[in-house]
Amino acid sequence: MGEIDRVMSALTDPTRRRVLESLRSGPRTVGDIAESQPVSRPAISQHLRVLNEAGLVKFDRVGRQNFYSLDHSGLAELRSYVDSFWVDVLEAFQQAAIIEKAKGRKTS
Repeated sequence: MGEIDRVMSALTDPTRRRVLESLRSGPRTVGDIAESQPVSRPAISQHLRVLNEAGLVKFDRVGRQNFYSLDHSGLAELRSYVDSFWVDVLEAFQQAAIIEKAKGRKTS
């Protein structure tokens, strides 16, 4: 499975998206994340493992606790993928504008 496939697959689950969103404010422990989610702490750990494997989160061990945070390299991969569609849309818009302009000249 390619990098973007892992990222997209990880984000298909709404709980994982909520977990990812909860890390926007900064690093958090599994327990902190679990308190704000409707699933168990072990389930949050599993979701974090998937997000980590997809390159969307990273963790730092401090004593006995792991502090999870966003991994901006995985998010950059996702953004690059989505941006590639935006370039296609802009090019299509440009081509449509050129065609419409040419049609306008023919009727004048």
